[in-house]
Amino acid sequence: MSWQREVEGIEQRKRRAREMGGAEAVARQHVQGRLTIRERIETLVDPGSFREQGPIAGHAETDEQGELRSFTPANYVLGFAKIDGRPCIIGGEDFTLRGGSPSPAGLRKSVLLEELACRYRFPLIRLLEGGGGSVPRGEGTPSGGGGEAVNTPPRFLSIMQAMATVPVVSAALGPVAGLPAARLVASHFSLMTRHTAQVMIGGPALVERAFGRAVTKEELGGADVHLRSGVVDNVAEDEPGVFAQIRRFLSYLPTNIWEAAPVAPCDDDRNRQEHELLDIVPRNRRKPYDMRRVIACVVDRGSFFEIAPLYGPSQITGLARLNGQPVGIFANDPLWFAGAMTAEGAQKVRRLVDLCDTFHLPIVSFVDEPGFMIGPEAERAATIRYGTATLFAVMQSTVPWVSVIVRKVYGVAGAAHFGPGGMVFAWPSAESGALPLEGGVAVAYRREIESAPDPEAKRREIEDRLAARRSPYARAESLSVHDLIDPRCTRPVLCDWVDWIQPQLQTHRGPRAYTIRP
Repeated sequence: MSWQREVEGIEQRKRRAREMGGAEAVARQHVQGRLTIRERIETLVDPGSFREQGPIAGHAETDEQGELRSFTPANYVLGFAKIDGRPCIIGGEDFTLRGGSPSPAGLRKSVLLEELACRYRFPLIRLLEGGGGSVPRGEGTPSGGGGEAVNTPPRFLSIMQAMATVPVVSAALGPVAGLPAARLVASHFSLMTRHTAQVMIGGPALVERAFGRAVTKEELGGADVHLRSGVVDNVAEDEPGVFAQIRRFLSYLPTNIWEAAPVAPCDDDRNRQEHELLDIVPRNRRKPYDMRRVIACVVDRGSFFEIAPLYGPSQITGLARLNGQPVGIFANDPLWFAGAMTAEGAQKVRRLVDLCDTFHLPIVSFVDEPGFMIGPEAERAATIRYGTATLFAVMQSTVPWVSVIVRKVYGVAGAAHFGPGGMVFAWPSAESGALPLEGGVAVAYRREIESAPDPEAKRREIEDRLAARRSPYARAESLSVHDLIDPRCTRPVLCDWVDWIQPQLQTHRGPRAYTIRP
């Protein structure tokens, strides 16, 4: 006796599932400038690599003969795939069904996504568009509501476990609210499209009911809001731009914490010396310069991938390569608050350090740190608390560090640039101390300045006199740094360092654990 009828039933359900919410719903998705979840997956992953899991999960109705009358698929699509030949787990909401608000089967599939990533130790990619639970229009319980057994694992357990073991990337590609918004930030890298995505704890209807204020989705959670709030790291103009950033981010990271980060072939001369580094730092200490250009001159050409450029902008964070070896990049931007570490900047740096320590990426710090940001706004933002938590993250990190003192390193915040046992190099432009020269003069010479006929001229005279006494050689002569180097030699020096740390990286595998932070 053949099982042909049952096999045909499988194919019927799969065919209906591929139709998602139907032709009209798919067309509406396209009119709004958004792809469907199946189109997104097909565009992002290697051609032909997607292997869907739970393809006929959903709700079927049959007649008395067992023939299929209707089938509503779960509004979540997930499966195994490959990106650039490397395995991953990928999934997301189907907005053409219930606006992405989870059906019972859809909710179970969204949880399965994280569980598979943890079980198989593959990177996790979420393509998000939808809301959390909803109130039923008819009989029944709210989707995602009560009724679960008391011994059901907490929903956020697998979300947390995934972040501890595999790279997690989430992208908001349409309206995202509730639990999907929490999943978005429970990632090592989060991003959104500029014009078609919004991220909200609760949407406009909830806000109006709670506060009596009418606001739009864009006002609540558009890209302009969340690039500065820190909810997302990066933005892309469209969905293909999102997919390109996802592929690039993952290219720096290992498949999981038990593997080494992939070293890429490098055709950039490891001994390359950029002459412009010799005069990129102005002799006038009050003038800023382009720190991103410093980074670009040192790392493998075109390899710097910046993360969260508009959040905490006085600190620069990202990933790059040195002679093919993936590294984390941490630097000050003297164009913003002279590079001072703000509360937001401290949180951004902490996230980078934890990312690198989790996935075995050595950290390269380009230092021009005047200290923690000061002033009333900085105090209200609890800068010292977030800054101290970042210092703890640095001290708890176990990956190799190298620090290049480009210009300033002052105050407590200066310690955030030097990991335990790290190498330290300095340029001739380097200077350091408990306080920047200007602040030190203001404190130590206050009476002399105030009593002068022209206090401002006296201040400048003292500052210039003390600055002229500083020697670029004292630090190296006292072995306060490993070497004082020609700025043009920074790349060769750091590429040598990459060779030296390879044995350390070979043993830096497995989970990380940390004590409490302030």
